[in-house]
Amino acid sequence: MHEDDFRDQDAFGEDDFGGGLLEEELRQAAAILDPVPAELRQLAIDAYALLDLEARVAELTFDSLVDALPVRGASDPPRMLTFRAGGLTVDVEVGEDGLMGQVLPPQTARVEVLGGPQTAVPVAADALGRFTSAALPRGPFALRLRTGGDVIVTEWLRA
Repeated sequence: MHEDDFRDQDAFGEDDFGGGLLEEELRQAAAILDPVPAELRQLAIDAYALLDLEARVAELTFDSLVDALPVRGASDPPRMLTFRAGGLTVDVEVGEDGLMGQVLPPQTARVEVLGGPQTAVPVAADALGRFTSAALPRGPFALRLRTGGDVIVTEWLRA
């Protein structure tokens, strides 16, 4: 066959396969054979509820679990994280006593520790950008920072 022979043939439309019938049958088969776990569905709904369309996402640029060299003799060192969004940097230490961090360049900010739609823990960053939260997140968490008119959200991580 020649290339032009394919061009002359009509393209298959949705009507050739019964419209959306095939797609619907495949969805039903997937729901029966490989259903989405209820916990995963609820996590997706909760994460969507936290979506802030005006927020910029801060990129994780350093994670001591991945990037740091192990320290000899340290049994359970705190986890160190660095996030960047434009000219803003957020350094965070996650330890047994909760979170401690600093916004750079230093400035006041409202920081929320997100762990789900009902578990946002607000803390204030002082004039030097320092903040602490005694609430150690369980499971996935993220930070939402409000500095002036900007809203910045970090990636979701596990504590």
